[in-house]
Amino acid sequence: MGRTVQTFTSIIDSEVASWAKFRRGLRKEDQEVFDGIFRAAKRHLAENFYAMRPIPFESIIVSAMLEQQKEINALRAELARFREERQAR
Repeated sequence: MGRTVQTFTSIIDSEVASWAKFRRGLRKEDQEVFDGIFRAAKRHLAENFYAMRPIPFESIIVSAMLEQQKEINALRAELARFREERQAR
């Protein structure tokens, strides 16, 4: 029999469990942000499984960074639209 490959979802869940004490030490609002980091990684399960880095936490962090950058880009675009509208007045 071949070896069973762990799903990336279970890898993320294991990583979350390993950070449980750290999370518990955070304030409530920071716990929600912390949880969002791992939710971001779950938005990229296929990519992370495909890459299967030797240190899976790297993929989790890159996924979170990707989601943050998308949010930054959306906020920049919204700010640019706001400035354009203000200048048009």
